[in-house]
Amino acid sequence: MREYGLVIFGATGFTGQYVVEEVARIAKEENINWAIAGRNAEKLSTLLQNVGKTTGSSLKDVGIIMADVCDSNSLCEMAKKGEIVLNCVGPYRFYGEAVVKACVENGTNHIDISGEPQFLERMQLEYNTAAYENKCYIVGACGFDSIPADMGTCLLEEKFGGQVNSIETFLNIKSKKRAHGHYATWQSAIYGFAYANELKPLRKKLFPERLPELKPKLKSRAILHHNSLVRSWCLPFPGSDRSVVMRSQRYFYAKESKRPVQMAAYIQCSSLIGAILMALMGATFGLLASFKFGRSLLEKYPKVFSFGTFTHDGPTKEEMAETSFVLTLAGKGWDEKLAEPSDTYNKEPEKELVVRVSGPEPGYVATPIFMVQAALVLLLETDKLPAKGGVFPPGAAFAKTSLIERLIKRGITFETGLKTTR
Repeated sequence: MREYGLVIFGATGFTGQYVVEEVARIAKEENINWAIAGRNAEKLSTLLQNVGKTTGSSLKDVGIIMADVCDSNSLCEMAKKGEIVLNCVGPYRFYGEAVVKACVENGTNHIDISGEPQFLERMQLEYNTAAYENKCYIVGACGFDSIPADMGTCLLEEKFGGQVNSIETFLNIKSKKRAHGHYATWQSAIYGFAYANELKPLRKKLFPERLPELKPKLKSRAILHHNSLVRSWCLPFPGSDRSVVMRSQRYFYAKESKRPVQMAAYIQCSSLIGAILMALMGATFGLLASFKFGRSLLEKYPKVFSFGTFTHDGPTKEEMAETSFVLTLAGKGWDEKLAEPSDTYNKEPEKELVVRVSGPEPGYVATPIFMVQAALVLLLETDKLPAKGGVFPPGAAFAKTSLIERLIKRGITFETGLKTTR
């Protein structure tokens, strides 16, 4: 038995402090011992005092662990003290692997909130075998990227009552004022886009066997299109949702012989003009992120090049209180399941199921809820987890657990509605 159930690493960072608040709210009810970890003891102590006042909780028994992402020995000592490390130190491309390595070597479970496909898939490629051998779970993308999409897909398939062929997701960020994000998210996006060409050779190594050819093939929509289901102008969503969901689908295909679902992700825009401006911003971002000087400009002037969306300060609590999200998942398929995942249907999809996942501000209110509840499931429901360890996306890890029920109790909504399309 280790000293702490949960250890929050990077606790004094912008997102980390909100994860600490979330754990403080539920720790007594869940009866867990926990600690926070970072480089500066004074800042960690001050954080606990402030969180105690904010939440009205007594945090005198919360541990403080000194750990630095540049000091592998300190990371190993941190990992030895906890059952699960909640890693809030990003961008994960630069700082994530050292923490994963320390956890795997010491048989410690690890959860992160990365939305960086290159990092997530490389960790699976390089650490899955060692994590399995050391009987620990490394579960990435346990924040807004990408629990709503991955667990929403699991729920849609469970409730469909047949075979799902395809799922399209539509993300709507709703705010009375303009929604804002923190610089660390912006920086992660810069380098994720800049090195997107790493993904193809990485995936060839990670997934040497191709998925079966699925028919009918999900057709790509126009880059800018108006969608009647969500009644909005939509653009392709450049986040990690699709890559995360497809990793879970590959796992289910390999381990359960389940026909994979095809998936496409879109983001809703407030108006046609808003969609055009977002597309222009995306084009500018993509151009600048493709070369070194452009990346330095994006990093130096995030507010300018994001049209005010991303800043070093991040959103205020007042802005967060006025922001929420809705993720609509539209699945199409058939009433009947065929015997083999590679079998082909001789008719068009005849059935549709819509799932909506909604909740508070996604980046710094909902993400701590997702992360902490995922950690608690990992801590308390080991008998419902796959294999005996390894590197997993959240859908593959938590499909058979109570994660959705737990999230509902913490204010995340999962709604389903069925209708026949043909």
